[in-house]
Parts: sequence; structure tokens; C-alpha cells
Amino acid sequence: MLTSEQIKKIINEYLDPVSGMSLGDSHSTSKITSDDNNLQIELTLGYPAKGHQASMKANLEEILKKQSGTKNITVSITSNIIKHKVQQGVKGLKNVKNIIAIASGKGGVGKSTTSINLALALSAEGANVGLLDADIYGPSQPRMLGKNAKPQSEDGKTIEPIESAGLQTMSIGYLIDEEEPMVWRGPMVTQALQQLLNDTNWTDLDYLVIDLPPGTGDIQLTLSQNVPVSGAVIVTTPQDISLLDARKALKMFEKVNVPVMGVIENMSTHICSECGHEEHIFGTGGGEKMAKQYNIDLLGSLPLDIKIRQDVDEGHATVVSDPDGDIARNYRDIAVKVAARLAQQGKDYSSAFPNIVVKND
Repeated sequence: MLTSEQIKKIINEYLDPVSGMSLGDSHSTSKITSDDNNLQIELTLGYPAKGHQASMKANLEEILKKQSGTKNITVSITSNIIKHKVQQGVKGLKNVKNIIAIASGKGGVGKSTTSINLALALSAEGANVGLLDADIYGPSQPRMLGKNAKPQSEDGKTIEPIESAGLQTMSIGYLIDEEEPMVWRGPMVTQALQQLLNDTNWTDLDYLVIDLPPGTGDIQLTLSQNVPVSGAVIVTTPQDISLLDARKALKMFEKVNVPVMGVIENMSTHICSECGHEEHIFGTGGGEKMAKQYNIDLLGSLPLDIKIRQDVDEGHATVVSDPDGDIARNYRDIAVKVAARLAQQGKDYSSAFPNIVVKND
């Protein structure tokens, strides 16, 4: 019979095939109860993984039976998502544990489509998720979500998020006409972003996904310096021009000490719906090359598929419209990888320390 420490070592060394990380590296914890003939393990993951918990349970039970010699082994798996580290000196956001910024540095690479599907994928994996459209000049999330409702305010000071497909969402697009241009200068835009972020009544969010506009301007700088961002994800296409701007976005986050969880290569390949011919329209291997160059993870590659475009145009993103399809599974695997890498960062203890006030008597 193995000791509890030996059993924990086996569990910690188990490699989650979806996240690509060991359970120990992702700060998962386990509680072990055993006697002569039975072994019960309560495993708590630091990230949502609803889609493959059953297979993880079966794999762990098989491994432990072989290595411990105990026949009656039961593994139960739950997830506990905590608040992770953010930039030093930046206060956390009420009712939001973690903020994930999705950036590209360049427009037209499918960042907004990736953002909404990633948010929906995190929700499908069992997390409570919000989505903030930070593109003040060109908000697209209301159309992609199929929503044109106006946010309500119960106290005249804050606004309620718009619920859509299990997400809590907010966008300037809910507050203006779809065809109305936002002719605003930088300070007004950054103030609008901060109001959308801070004045929305988010409710117990594990993750708030922020869909950033392209570029590295005022909004990106405001987000990086004043908003508690747990991690960032870079979206690019394989072509050199897109990678050039994606590198700028990555460098921006590095300068403000926001960890980059990895890069997603969008539109990596196109498969003809008529003949099945595969073609790398925008080149090949760009995302992998960037990941190696900057020592970050390639979180996944997504195809150039007409269904992805049709789904968001119709207001039903692919993770919701075809939840059992290959594309939805791809998004969900990427979501698990992002969440597991956030879990690796450890807990944010800043809120545990009291404010110290010095008074002169």
C-alpha cells in the first residue's frame, strides 16, 4: 500500500492531455482517504475542465490501481477557480476573480470571433464567465451575440450586464445605434471603457474576457496600467504582416508585467467545402514560430471555416450553435489550456492584507 505522499506524487505528476500541464504545475489539490482495501481521492482542479473530467477520472483510477495494488479506488473531481495574481499596485475588480485580455495588434484576424467563442468555451467547461467588448469605435459583440437590448439600471449609478448564452456581457454597442459612429478622442474612449468595466454589475465571475480593439493605443495602455489583468492571449494569422503586429501586442503586455498565456493561430488552414482540398491561404507555421521565439505556448490553431463566420453573423457563435462539433471542441481545448496556465500563476493574496491607517492623536 502506497503512502499518502506517494499517492499525491502520482497525482501531481499526471499530465492532463488537454491542458498539456501536470496537475501539480496547475496547482491542483487532492484529499486522500484510505484503509486496507479502499482508496478515495477528492481532486480539486484549479481550472474548469467539465468536458474531460470523466476521462481524467478513469485514467487516474487506472494508474493508481496499477501502482498501488488497491482494487477499490474512487476518484472524484471538482474545480475551484481562485483569484490569480495581477499587475503590482492595481486593485482587483469587485465580483470578478480573473480578467483575460484578448489582443491581436492588428485588425481582421478574427480576434472578436475568437473572444466570444473562448468565453463560451470557458462557460461550457463549467466556469462563470463575462465578456466585455472594449472596442469603443467598432463594437461587434452585440451582433455576434444576437442581442440589441438596452442595459437597465436599478440604482441609477450602475448597469446590469446583458445575459446571452450563459454569459454576462457588456458593450458600448448596447447603448448606441448600430450604425452610429463614435467620434470621440482618446480620453473619452478610455473613460468609456473604465465606466463599462467598473459600473457594470458583474456577478461572481470566474473569468471576464475582454475583447480588445486592434493596436497598442490608449485603450490597451489604460487596460494594462489600471485594470487588474490576470493574463493575456494573442490572436494572429500565420502571415508575416499579422505576426509583426502580434509581436507588438505581446511586447506591450511584457512591458506592463501582464503574463501572456500563449498565442492562438487563427485561419491556419482552409478546407474546401466542395472538394475537401486543404490549403494554407495565409501561410503556415507562423504561430508556432512566434511561440518558440518568445517562449510562450501555441494554444491552438483554428481553421478558416465559413461556418464560424456564418454563426457569429447570425448571432449564435459556433461553441453554442454546434457544441459537439470539431471546431467547438477546438475552442474548448484552448479554453482549458488558458485557464490551466492562469492556475499555474498561483493565488492573489493582495486582498488578504488589511489597509493600514495612521492617525495622529
